[in-house]
Amino acid sequence: MTAAISARNLRKVYSGSPDVVALADASIDIVHNEFFTLLGPSGCGKTTLLRLIAGFEHPTSGSLTMHGADLTHQPPYKRPVNTVFQSYALFPHMTVAQNIGFGLEMLGKPRSEIKRTVGEMMELVKMTEMADRQTGQISGGQQQRVALARALAPRPKVLLLDEPLSALDFKLRKDMQLELKRLQMETGITFIFVTHDQEEALTMSDRIAVMSAGTIRQIGGPREIYDHPTERFVADFIGDTNFVPAEVAANNGTDAQVTLSSGKTVVAKMPEGEAMQGKVTLAVRPEHASIGPEADGLLPGRLAEIVYFGTDTHYHVALDDGTGFVVRRQNRPDEAAGFTTGDRIGVQFAPGVGQVLRD
Repeated sequence: MTAAISARNLRKVYSGSPDVVALADASIDIVHNEFFTLLGPSGCGKTTLLRLIAGFEHPTSGSLTMHGADLTHQPPYKRPVNTVFQSYALFPHMTVAQNIGFGLEMLGKPRSEIKRTVGEMMELVKMTEMADRQTGQISGGQQQRVALARALAPRPKVLLLDEPLSALDFKLRKDMQLELKRLQMETGITFIFVTHDQEEALTMSDRIAVMSAGTIRQIGGPREIYDHPTERFVADFIGDTNFVPAEVAANNGTDAQVTLSSGKTVVAKMPEGEAMQGKVTLAVRPEHASIGPEADGLLPGRLAEIVYFGTDTHYHVALDDGTGFVVRRQNRPDEAAGFTTGDRIGVQFAPGVGQVLRD
C-alpha cells in the first residue's frame, strides 16, 4: 500500500510564557485512498496536525511527506491538498455552480473543462437541480455538499475535513456520515477527517488515530479501537466502558489469565507486544456482559438501578468489591425483565472480551 501522508516526529510549539506544545511528537502513515480520522477531545492536537498537512502551519521540528515528496516547508498553494472547513466558507454572492468552479478558475482551467467538471461534481453530490441557486437560498446540508464539491473539483490527492458536520442537526449529520463515505469511495481520494465525535469516527473511518495532549495514543480500525483499546484513555474516550480491577495470574504476551476481585479467573486480551504482571485494569464493554444468578457470575453484586432506553436497557450493578458495573442488553418484544432493583445477581462475560489496559 502506498503512503499518501507520512509524518515523522512532528512537533509544533507556540512560543509564549509559557510555551504551548500543541503537538508533542506525532509519527503516522496514512494510506492512499483511505478514510483516516483524527479523533480526540478539544485541544488534543488533531486540528494542529491537520493544519500542518495543509501547510497553514509549519512544524517546529519533524518531517512531512506526501507520496514520497517532502512537504515540510512547502506553502499551501504548492500542496495537492484541499480543505473543507467547519464554516464551509462559501461565497454568498455566487451561485452553487460558480462556487464549485471557483477553484478551477483560479487555477486557470479552460472554460470547457470547468463546465464539465462542475457538472460532474454537482452530480456527485446530488446538487444538479440547485446549480443556479445562491448559497444563501439552500439548507445547511446542501451548503456542506457544495463545499465538498468545490474542494473535490480540482481533484486533490488528499482532502482534509475539519469537523465539517458539527453545524448540522442530528438526523442530517447521520445522513452526511454515509454520504461522505460514499464520496470517498467513489472518488478514490484520501480523506483525512478531524472530529471529537466517536460515533462519526467509528461510522466512517477505515482507520482512526486517537489523540490526547498532543500525542497519538492508538491507531487502528474502528473495531480494533473499540474492542481492543490499549490504554485507559482510549477505552474511556471511545464509548462506554467498565473498568474492573484484576491481577494477572499468567500471560503469553497475547492473552492473559486474570484473577478478579471475586477470586474467579477469566481469559483477557493483552496489549500487543506487552507482558504485564501484577495488578491491572480490565476494560469490559457493557454490551459484552450479561447478568444472571449470583452463583453463575464472575462478579457478584446487587442490582442498583434499571434504566430503559427503548432500544436497550442498562443494568447498573453495585459489585461487592465496591465498584460499579453497567450491563447493556438489547430489548426484545414482550421479553420479561427477569430481575428487579435490589436483587442479588452475578455479572458474566465471555473469555477474551475483556482487554487488559495500560494505565
